[in-house]
Amino acid sequence: MKNSDQRIVLTGFMGVGKSTIARLLSSMLECERIDLDSFIENSEKRTIAAIIKGEGEARFRRIETENLRRILSRDNAKIVALGGGAWTIEENRRLIKQNELTSVWLESTFEHCWRNISLSKRERPLAKNKSGARALFDDRQKYYCLADWHFVIRPELNSFEIAKKIAEEVFSRKINCNFR
Repeated sequence: MKNSDQRIVLTGFMGVGKSTIARLLSSMLECERIDLDSFIENSEKRTIAAIIKGEGEARFRRIETENLRRILSRDNAKIVALGGGAWTIEENRRLIKQNELTSVWLESTFEHCWRNISLSKRERPLAKNKSGARALFDDRQKYYCLADWHFVIRPELNSFEIAKKIAEEVFSRKINCNFR
């Protein structure tokens, strides 16, 4: 596949910065992006928290898979930001591979993610407290490591610098450092 045809999904724990990095990459590469969580909320006309509270996580995961299937079959967005748990579902990983997207794991420390979760106004029903979120974080690592690419988010790198590295390494595109 030529780099100009390259499509990616960003995965990683909630609060790692998938949506922000997808937005920056989209601007850098002048291409479309889709945030799976936002797509679900728009199509379902309710928040993910409301879906999980009202129907449970298992039902949410089925809704998530159906929406991912819709995105991958009809949309030509080059960048898809997954929700934190989407990559843990085998069917989702299979759909991504079948549609020839490259998976990129944004790895960070739990403390980094928890800080972002704590500061967010977004309700996170699967991360109601730090110990529960920590257990979920630890459990999901075994799935995230299955991604094609792995980017460690180090404290000295901001979201722009991470997006720039992905653009250069995955898409083989040089990005002007003055872009912001």
